[in-house]
Amino acid sequence: MNATTPHDALRSRNLRVTAIRLAILEVLGKHRHVGADQVLSLVRTKLGTASVQAVYDALHALAAAALINEIEPAGHPARYELRVGDNHHHLICRTCGRIEDVDCAIGASPCLTPSSTHGFVINQAEVTYWGTCAACAGTQPQSS
Repeated sequence: MNATTPHDALRSRNLRVTAIRLAILEVLGKHRHVGADQVLSLVRTKLGTASVQAVYDALHALAAAALINEIEPAGHPARYELRVGDNHHHLICRTCGRIEDVDCAIGASPCLTPSSTHGFVINQAEVTYWGTCAACAGTQPQSS
């Protein structure tokens, strides 16, 4: 978030400041790559109550406003993070689902140049690296 406070961030995107939206931003500030169910649980812990629909609606509104990033790894539930606007990528463990951020390796956004744009104006490249984390592979990282 570029704004100084979560309140400012919401207002800068013309979103109403609600307890659930503020709680989600706080949760994502403390936990990276969190699934919606965990967000719901953590928001309920903070607020005492929150409906499933309200949390899902808030997650979608925050993602649509580019205040949070929704990661949708194939075969896994969506995850959410505060890191937005920098065209970073992700490492995902095939065994446990752990996700780690990877900065763009070369150049500015997008860091990959396709052989053809098919008339698209490209503003982001998304790369997902799949593998096995060190914990799942034993203690030695695997190179392939």
